[in-house]
Amino acid sequence: MAPHLGFMLTRLETIVVEKPWGRTDIPAAFGDFGGRRIGEIWFSTPAGDDAPIMVKFLFTSERLSIQVHPGDEAAQAAGFPRGKEECWLILDAEPGAELGVGLTAETTREALHEAAFDGSIVDMIDWRPSKTDDFVYNRAGTIHAIGGGLIVVEVQQNVDCTYRLYDYGRPRELHLDEGLEVARAGPVHDPRDTVVDPAASRMLVSGPYFYLAQLAAPVDPAMIEQATGELTFVPLSAGCRVAGESVTLGEAVLLTDPSTIEIDDGARALLTWPA
Repeated sequence: MAPHLGFMLTRLETIVVEKPWGRTDIPAAFGDFGGRRIGEIWFSTPAGDDAPIMVKFLFTSERLSIQVHPGDEAAQAAGFPRGKEECWLILDAEPGAELGVGLTAETTREALHEAAFDGSIVDMIDWRPSKTDDFVYNRAGTIHAIGGGLIVVEVQQNVDCTYRLYDYGRPRELHLDEGLEVARAGPVHDPRDTVVDPAASRMLVSGPYFYLAQLAAPVDPAMIEQATGELTFVPLSAGCRVAGESVTLGEAVLLTDPSTIEIDDGARALLTWPA
């Protein structure tokens, strides 16, 4: 397939991050990490902090901190370029794996503040059983936590702004005042939450901050036509190519011509772009 005039393909730098909550049993398709405890694989774009979107793979062996992200207005008031909304697609879930999304009941910020100090906030979280191919959209202001036993691909607004409310005694700073100021003190359910058929192309997010599509063979031309500007392509399996070049699991590329994407039968990938 011949790329269109002005075609761009940029392979992104892969950043591998060790974390105490990471895993040593990363699937071999991602590469050989020599038994290191890997928590994240993310991709550095040429635009750096100015890039509107970031994509990460997360590998968890235990619960991550309970946290919340601000929206655009609160984040910009605090000196950040943008707020942070994100979404998760579960690629693998061990038995009993969970995501914490929102609270089980309405409460007050005062009660949350006290619960964050004594640890009882853990019991206020809506811990949802998580299975492979679950998709969850995490709006700004949602108190949340990723549980252990998961491999997740996360697509997010690109900003390093996380307010930790509770961290299981780990020696890291908490941000109770900032976090509770922006937090929804109750249950949260997003209409985009769903279970994804890995063999079907589907729009998962259509704004307001980014678009996200799962692509599977045969690639839907109508879906591809919606993708404009600088696109981030992230394979979720073998059998993915751009302009005839193989792109493998654990890699990501920027491109401008989505018609150059090829996906074999049984393969799948994500394509995301700014709204």
